[in-house]
Amino acid sequence: MGNASSNFKLITAARLIDGTGSPPLERGAVLVEGDTIRAVGTEETVIPPEGASVERLDYKGTVLPGLVDCHVHLIGIGDGRPGDDLNKLPDEVLTLQAASNARTHLYSGVTTVRDCGAKHRTTFMLRRAVEMGITPAPRLVLAGRPVAIVGGHLSYFGVEATGEVECRAAVRQLIKEGADFIKITATGGTTQTSFPLRPSFTVQEMTAACDEAHKFGKHACAHCVSSQGIVNALDAGIDTIFHARFNEPDGSVRFQPEIADRIARQGVFVNPTLHVKRARIWAFEQQIESGPLDEDEQSAYDELRREYDSNLVCFQGLRDAGVTMVSGSDSAWGNYTMGGFPHEIEANVEAGMTPLDAVVSATGDSAKSCAIHREVGTLEPGKKADILVVDGDPSQDINALWNVADVFQNGALVDRRDFV
Repeated sequence: MGNASSNFKLITAARLIDGTGSPPLERGAVLVEGDTIRAVGTEETVIPPEGASVERLDYKGTVLPGLVDCHVHLIGIGDGRPGDDLNKLPDEVLTLQAASNARTHLYSGVTTVRDCGAKHRTTFMLRRAVEMGITPAPRLVLAGRPVAIVGGHLSYFGVEATGEVECRAAVRQLIKEGADFIKITATGGTTQTSFPLRPSFTVQEMTAACDEAHKFGKHACAHCVSSQGIVNALDAGIDTIFHARFNEPDGSVRFQPEIADRIARQGVFVNPTLHVKRARIWAFEQQIESGPLDEDEQSAYDELRREYDSNLVCFQGLRDAGVTMVSGSDSAWGNYTMGGFPHEIEANVEAGMTPLDAVVSATGDSAKSCAIHREVGTLEPGKKADILVVDGDPSQDINALWNVADVFQNGALVDRRDFV
């Protein structure tokens, strides 16, 4: 268990959720040595080495793994501006924004984020600043620039690639720059020059990108908001699908069980990003409090409500098929500001998950999707001591995740006194 003179922390609480899906433990305990978890169990079973120097911290609420947000855009602002306009801001401003967002997310209990696309080298510069001790941040899993077709979704700050050779070259370049995984926009999206209801890359192009990523031991993840885009991504060998919207080219939504079954069979993770759309709904509803919407706004609001309801239906269909649904906020995109990851987790409960399943989706399962589950995501011996303590019991009331008592990163208590 370690040297008796080592630095230990014994964290105890009324209950412990380990992030594996096991039932909560009453009077749970975590023994931390340095930056590593050494033992997990009940107070009676977790005993520090005899003669060890131990800092003891006892809480009335719940201890659980630090949250893993598997889908963020750290350079986003969350004020409703489209990405096309966000891209016009200087890299220096966006890097500062990324630092602010990262700190906010960390202080809210998110100890790992996967950034799914940023302008130029902004997030890589953030990582360098974190490594130098300039600014705090969650553990960073970075894509750098997304891979897009010419004029496709996120092409304004992505790597535009055409053909299999350019797709392979784009992946190699991103890995050279420091990418931890590859983000591919398999369909259009909110980008003004893209076609959100249609696939972008050919299957051959996406296969080349996925193959190149896998060759270097990297995961490949795809933005998909059409059924054909999902099928193409599955054909290409994708590891995680973002959004998974079952949209048809004519704008209709048709959940296809055979596609869901295939996602489950291939072991592909799905991050549904429910709240990013609900955040826009809430923004309209806040506007309504000050006065009626105009005709265009009312039409947009009504369409968002219809889309969100259909997303909930598709979510349940995917779960029924056995797909592993993981939690990623997609903040700070659209109207979704950073620091609000519990909104996404709560939306998963609204869509049919139990609160405990939703916690697992935002910890252990999300870490698997990010390919960092051997390091973080669950409270298990040998893993890094990324730990969240909240008042209340999120296995019964998911909104307890808002009641952050303390956050530990690599075994160290995060100083949140300047949190605003």
